[in-house]
Amino acid sequence: MFKAFLSLLKRDLVMGFRQSTDLYMILVFFVIAAALFPLGVGPDPAILGRIASGVVWVLALLSILLSLDRIFAHDYEDGSLEVMLLGPQPFIILALAKTLAHWLSATLPLVILAPVIAIMLNMDMSGIPALMYGLLLGTPTLSLIGAVGAALALGARRAGLLMALLVLPLFIPVLIFGVTVIDAALNSFPIRPHLLILAALLAGAIPLAPWAAAAAVRQAVTNK
Repeated sequence: MFKAFLSLLKRDLVMGFRQSTDLYMILVFFVIAAALFPLGVGPDPAILGRIASGVVWVLALLSILLSLDRIFAHDYEDGSLEVMLLGPQPFIILALAKTLAHWLSATLPLVILAPVIAIMLNMDMSGIPALMYGLLLGTPTLSLIGAVGAALALGARRAGLLMALLVLPLFIPVLIFGVTVIDAALNSFPIRPHLLILAALLAGAIPLAPWAAAAAVRQAVTNK
């Protein structure tokens, strides 16, 4: 089972990095969208510094949303999902491998780029470590929830819109506590309670999201 997990993880990572154009587009969207905020709210450093934490998190969330169709859509179209479902390994394990591959190939680069965006928006340097801690705990939860939405939208008309409607409400708790981690650091309050809540959300998503995604994929393949 572990060997199958690693094999699928390696396969999806290779495929993800081969489709580097998609990754570049997501990163470019992240940067361009961040650059629009000084034009919209004004170049006042004080204002930008106050909104920087929320802006970075919202843009990271939307960028992740753009990449969610990479988790299952290609394998659904070429028939690979049917083969995986018929294989001896539980598809829950394979769904977890595909989600981890998505996080490593499409989301981790956003996490690495996020401090640059935060500094560009005049966030105080004391908030940068909290931003990174929050993103490292929160974005895997977003990928896991997104995998469920991507599975539910397989084969649907306007799948991207349906996926956004399904997952955006579920992203809200991660967004709230991700931002409060940064605000606590900027105001010299303890960040550990907020990080523990993000860790609890991740701990809940790890067993539940792959199970839900596997059930949704099985239903989509059956109705194909």
